[in-house]
Amino acid sequence: MRDDTEDPNYLMANERMNLMNMAKLSIKGLIESALNLGRTLDSDYAPLQQFFVVMEHCLKHGLKAKKTFLGQNKSFWGPLELVEKLVPEAAEITASVKDLPGLKTPVGRGRAWLRLALMQKKLSEYMKALINKKELLSEFYEPNALMMEEEGAIIAGLLVGLNVIDANFCMKGEDLDSQVGVIDFSMYLKDGNSSKGTEGDGQITAILDQKNYVEELNRHLNATVNNLQAKVDALEKSNTKLTEELAVANNRIITLQEEMERVKEESSYILESNRKGPKQDRTAEGQALSEARKHLKEETQLRLDVEKELEMQISMRQEMELAMKMLEKDVCEKQDALVSLRQQLDDLRALKHELAFKLQSSDLGVKQKSELNSRLEEKTNQMAATIKQLEQRLRQAERSRQSAELDNRLFKQDFGDKINSLQLEVEELTRQRNQLELELKQEKERRLQNDRSIPGRGSQKPESKMDGKHNMQEENVKLKKPLEESHRLQPHPTDEQDQLLLSGKPQVCQLCQEDGSLTKNVCKNCRGTFCDACSTNELPLPSSIKPERVCNPCHKHLMKQYSTSPS
Repeated sequence: MRDDTEDPNYLMANERMNLMNMAKLSIKGLIESALNLGRTLDSDYAPLQQFFVVMEHCLKHGLKAKKTFLGQNKSFWGPLELVEKLVPEAAEITASVKDLPGLKTPVGRGRAWLRLALMQKKLSEYMKALINKKELLSEFYEPNALMMEEEGAIIAGLLVGLNVIDANFCMKGEDLDSQVGVIDFSMYLKDGNSSKGTEGDGQITAILDQKNYVEELNRHLNATVNNLQAKVDALEKSNTKLTEELAVANNRIITLQEEMERVKEESSYILESNRKGPKQDRTAEGQALSEARKHLKEETQLRLDVEKELEMQISMRQEMELAMKMLEKDVCEKQDALVSLRQQLDDLRALKHELAFKLQSSDLGVKQKSELNSRLEEKTNQMAATIKQLEQRLRQAERSRQSAELDNRLFKQDFGDKINSLQLEVEELTRQRNQLELELKQEKERRLQNDRSIPGRGSQKPESKMDGKHNMQEENVKLKKPLEESHRLQPHPTDEQDQLLLSGKPQVCQLCQEDGSLTKNVCKNCRGTFCDACSTNELPLPSSIKPERVCNPCHKHLMKQYSTSPS
């Protein structure tokens, strides 16, 4: 099965696509650089020179070869001469091209015509008129040539943009015949660092198209070099043959000259003998002389013909030598162009490897970033869930705080006055108790002194002590009654924790150091164990909204805090 890449139609289509891409790049680069330059362009402007080289390749694509004495010749001057028949305005530049003295080849005339058409700003118009006449172009181009297909119309449309460019060329003194038409691809290569996203892909595609075109052009140049080498070999053989024929002709000329000298000698001898001999012999000799003259005339004519043929052979030899020199020059130029194209191809390959490496590294970086992004998204989701939970807990705590503040405010409204009055009563009772204790202590000291002064009353000491103690207990009971009445307003159940503290500590009041069967209470503020007399007060604590039992020192301390703090 035949490979598609070896199909001539496929190769021609690939060449057309590459030439169209190169034309797009050349026209776009020329317009952008000319607008940035902001002045009239001349023939030394590099992008303009490259544009003409690309147009020359487009016009040469698919040209039919015309056989001449020196071999096959492909020139795009023939199709361009047809433009003056289609557009009368083109007759002026065609006549100007024909009148230029320095142009000797059809290629030079075609290059001059392109430059004059660009100066007129009608190159696009002329190309469109030429492409629309396919029946005329079929005489010069193959059916699948670029000028016969859709790509030619696209290039003609792109040429409209060149009407914004002002160009001025001086044709006199410019050697358009021997210019080398090689495309410099380095002007159209893009930097790989600017490649991002879809723009980088487009640059890679353009570079690959350029690479394919360079390979195709390299293949064409190799085929052209092989054809030129074959022509050179054929010309060398023809030159050798002509040299041999020239040597034969020279030998024949020498032979004819010798025969002519011999005939002259014979004729002179016959004339002398006729002068000396009788008249009868003169008639016979005259006939022989006329025959000799006739023979001499024929030999002279033959000599002239040989000389003309020799001159023709010499001119052909000179023409062959000139053609050989031109072919050698063309071969050298093609070899230089091939070397430059190979160097550009190596640069393209290096750029391709660099772009592939950068693409691979960018893919790896994108993969790492995507993984990092997924991890960050997971952490973000987790943090969002945590924040939502914290917000719910915050709302719950806020509601609890608001309800607690409401309860505290209601409690203060309901029991604030009662608490103040009870605190005043407690302070008054505490003051009375302290006074009674002081009086009791003084009474004890007084009785102790009396007992020491009167020995007979020593037996009554325990009884008097018991009576004093009994009196103190009665006074305490009397003082507790108003407190117990205030306690009844609010029930205060004993916690299991307070029971554990009472069961685990010794039954001794930490304030009065009294022990016995009296009831012991736990202070809700300092957690100390006190008797009923030392823990008769209740206050609301920060840990509880309801009033709790506290010891007397904690009661004083808390009352100072409540009195100094805002309500």
